[in-house]
This record gives sequence, structure tokens and C-alpha cells, in this order.
Amino acid sequence: MGSFRFRSAAEPSHPRARDDRWTNSWTNWAGNVTSRPRATETPPDPMALTRIVDRAVASGDTIRVVGAGHSFTPAAATNGVQVSLDRLDELEIIAPIPGTDGECLVTVGAGIRLHALNELLAEHGLAMPNLGDIDQQSLAGALSTGTHGTGAALPGLAAQVHGMRILLASGSVIEVSQDQHPEVFQAARVSVGALGILLAVTIRCVPAFLLRARETTMQFDEVMEGLDEFADTNDHFEFFWFPGTQGTLTKFNNRVPEGTPTTVDSLNTAAAAAYSARSWLDDELLSNGLFQFTNSLSARVPQLTGPLNVVASKALSPREYVAPSHEVFVSPRRVRFIEMEYAVPRAALSDVLQELTTVANRRDLAIQFPVEVRFAAADDVWLSTAHERDSAYIAVHQYQHSPYREYFDAAEAIFRAAGGRPHWGKMHSLTRTELTDLYPRFEAFCTIREKLDPRGLFANFYTNQVFGKLT
Repeated sequence: MGSFRFRSAAEPSHPRARDDRWTNSWTNWAGNVTSRPRATETPPDPMALTRIVDRAVASGDTIRVVGAGHSFTPAAATNGVQVSLDRLDELEIIAPIPGTDGECLVTVGAGIRLHALNELLAEHGLAMPNLGDIDQQSLAGALSTGTHGTGAALPGLAAQVHGMRILLASGSVIEVSQDQHPEVFQAARVSVGALGILLAVTIRCVPAFLLRARETTMQFDEVMEGLDEFADTNDHFEFFWFPGTQGTLTKFNNRVPEGTPTTVDSLNTAAAAAYSARSWLDDELLSNGLFQFTNSLSARVPQLTGPLNVVASKALSPREYVAPSHEVFVSPRRVRFIEMEYAVPRAALSDVLQELTTVANRRDLAIQFPVEVRFAAADDVWLSTAHERDSAYIAVHQYQHSPYREYFDAAEAIFRAAGGRPHWGKMHSLTRTELTDLYPRFEAFCTIREKLDPRGLFANFYTNQVFGKLT
């Protein structure tokens, strides 16, 4: 595994390497992956990035691109050159799509962070049709790991991609789309950074829209009874279940007619201030501040986990509000955690959840974080976890400073038995052998990888695990 490794967040940090060539240290957001790149680079433009690639090829180094470090796998870890695309974040062009109701193709630098992209699109009256619940990732990182939101009729982010500009190991730059290098396009939309470096991405965007968000607590059995109805009759539905309890937090997000006032706009000054205070109370104090406290406490005294989960499941009161779509989709995440997420066939969701409860309710595991359930429509992206099947996503989490392996191993066995596909940026144990059976075009992807990067310039331990080692 070279100079990087998986490690429990409870372990001490990796000791500084004695070799002076490795003076940098990098740790992902969750704290469970550490690496020591030989060098870190933040090129100001594509030409500078090309020179970095040329030097790495000449010296025999490897390159991995890093975004926000929100992957729980060692996808960005390297003992070679670690490259940030943060300065490749400019808007290139917005092109209206003829024959549509205001949709546009937007080309941006692949290093742009999602929160900056959302703001940029809003300034031009546009939005992404769906988003995940974290906006700190780079666009390149979110696409490369298969990031998705929730919506039974909506696919993940990669399915919104119309074209890409990629810097290859050869030093050449190619434009890919359904019409140009179509097989490379299909492979590159979710690639774990194994084909080349994304320079720019063209995404299909829709006119900006508002969502009415309704969040309420429900009993787990009630959610299970209405699962299909909730998913099919709402634009975006998800829920969180607190292990050891019957408590869930459900989220129903639906579009509202153009011209509907947002919650803040419709309030007078005093009411708007009260609403902002309530939002802070829910999102920052209860969801993050109190949750941080309860997780820290139960990490020290695991026997308190059950009672504290009951407190957490009841801490948030129901609320309803109207806001721009990206403000509804995204939630602050101050409490750090470790996560595993699998996409299972939607038809298998109920059985999988019932089986998972027997694991998550085990007192000896002291599960502090809720189980999260989301939905996505089938798509045609080769390595999308929703490739050619309607999918349900089940995410299990554990607090950063608490044991998680036994819980994750037991959950993974359940997910795998149902034909689950692991999220590329979240914890799992699968290798190329198992993954080949889960994706109809997996070997086609590996063939393209071997053609575009035969020496493994963009390889690391993780890509070798999931795609095989290049010679």
C-alpha cells in the first residue's frame, strides 16, 4: 500500500516519514485515510498541468487528483504527486439548448466546488436538477466517485454530464461526448480518476427552481409501510432511521410553481429573523452541535448510545419551508463520520432494511449515526451504481472516533447478498473480481483504462484494488 493506508480514526496519526523526499502530509475529511505525497501541485491553468504530467511521466511518478477529500476510500491518496484542480474553476460558456424550456449546457472548469457551481448557476437563473447533500466536493471529484442525490425519477450527477475535456497520460487533451469518443465518454463519467485528469465538464442544467421542504419525524414501521408511495409521489424523498429506536426523520422535497415566495421572502423582518434563528437551531445546534456532543459522549461511554439515540431521534421538530433548490438539497455536516453506502435494486430495499435492523440494533455495536436511505432512477453510465436498474441507496455511518469495522462488515454482507454495488468513494472491501460481476460494462471500462493509461500514471492502491494493477 506504499505510504498510505486505511486507518481507524481512533488511531494516532501516521508518524512523519523520515525520508526528506516526502515532506507533505494529507488526510481525508473523515480522518481514516492518510498519505504522504512526494509533491503537491495546484496548477493555475491546463498548460501548467500538462507540464506536471510530462514531468511525472519522465520521472516515473504517479499522479492522483484531490478535491475536498470527502471520499472515505483512499481514492485520492498517493505517495507520488497529488494535484488539486482548485484553480481550474472558471465558467467557460452557457449555451441554451434549442427546443427545451430554458435548459442550457454549461461548461466549467472541473475543479470548481459544488457550492461555487450552485451559486454561479443561480446567478444565471439555472440549477442542477438534482444534488447530493454535501456541496464541498469538487465537480471532478463528485462525478468521478458517482455522487448522487435522491429522487426515484432522477439519476445521479454523472447522468447530467453532456461532455468532458480530459488530459491523458500521453499529454494529449481530448474532448469526449456522445458524438466524440463515445466509449471514452461513457467510461469517463464515473472513473475514479483512473482514465485521466478532468479539465472541464459540460453539464445539462435546468431553469432555477424552488423546493418546498417538509421534514417530519415518523415511526420506522410507518415509513416501511409507505416506502414506495413516498418515493414515487415526491420529487425527492429520503429518510434517516436511528438504530435502537423506532424514530426516523423523513424529508419530502417537491417543486413549487414559479413565483412562489420563499419562506424568508414571505415573512416580515421580525418573522424572518425568527426563521433564521430556527434554521440555525435545527441545522447547527441540534443537527450538529448536540449531535457532536452525543456522539462524543457515547464514544466514551458506549452503554449510553441507545438512550442518546432516542434523544437524537426526538431532538428535531417538524418544519416546512420553501427555498431555492440547492439550499434545500444541501445540509451542513459538521460532525465527522465514517461511511459505507451501497446501491441495491429498489425492489430489494424493504427486505434489506429489515435484515439490516437486526445488525444496527445490536447493543454491542453501539451505533450512533442514523441509517440513511435514498433513491435514484436507472441510467446508462457504465460505472454508475444505478447502471441499468432503479436503485435504493442505504448508507451506514459511524462517528469518527468510534469503532466501525464490525458493523460495516456485517452490513456489507447484507448488501452484497442483495446484489448491491458500493459507492466508489465510500468504504467497501470489493475488488475487481467481485465488481466485474456487478457491472455489465466493467471489463469494457478496464480495457479503455489499459489503453489510455498503460503504465498506470493515474493509479494508486485503490484503483489497483477495484480495477486491477497495470503492468
